[in-house]
Amino acid sequence: MPRNLFEREMQQLRAGILDMGHDVDMVLGDTMHVLRAMNGEDAAQVKELELAVDRYEHRLEDMCVNIIALQQPLASDLRTITAALKIVTDMERISDQCYDICEMIRTFSAGERQDRTPPYLFEMMRRAREMFNLALQSFAEGDVEKAAAVCGSDDAVDRLFSQAVAEGCSNLSGRVTGIPREVDYMFIAKYIERIADHATNIAEWVLFIRTGRHPDSGEEKDV
Repeated sequence: MPRNLFEREMQQLRAGILDMGHDVDMVLGDTMHVLRAMNGEDAAQVKELELAVDRYEHRLEDMCVNIIALQQPLASDLRTITAALKIVTDMERISDQCYDICEMIRTFSAGERQDRTPPYLFEMMRRAREMFNLALQSFAEGDVEKAAAVCGSDDAVDRLFSQAVAEGCSNLSGRVTGIPREVDYMFIAKYIERIADHATNIAEWVLFIRTGRHPDSGEEKDV
């Protein structure tokens, strides 16, 4: 009976992570809309979703702690629980980065919102969202190939970020007054680059769950 209870709680933990991931994807989608429309008023909806993601994080963290304290999980199960704690943290940080992007766009004036958003920002955001969704799928399916594909996709986002910085610096050349929007665009690009990093982190923890090895260390973890 205790083992049956433990399995139920582990299933609830996995389901909770996927539900949280669904909300994070909604945050990403709404942020893409705000970025495309340059409409800061729509950021209010992102804030509501971001708060929901925060609540998920706290609930899932409590669930992990209770399972460890009360169910005495085996080594492989403890590995899953440890990774779950990391995954929910990365998902919450993705939500935070999205909110930061929306808040920055809210500071734009009406005239500035009519400007054309640099295309590289859309491409970065599209790729980062794809990475997150593939990472979430790899968790749901225990698919190491999909997790590895996410890790391999991060370089493309990094290259786009480097392009964003180079383009922004080029546009800033010779300008000495005020804080031009090129600076804000570079900050937004950095936020998106961090979203891709967090998606990569999630995929790396999936690899850890399945193999017992984390790509950052290349060594087996003692859990």
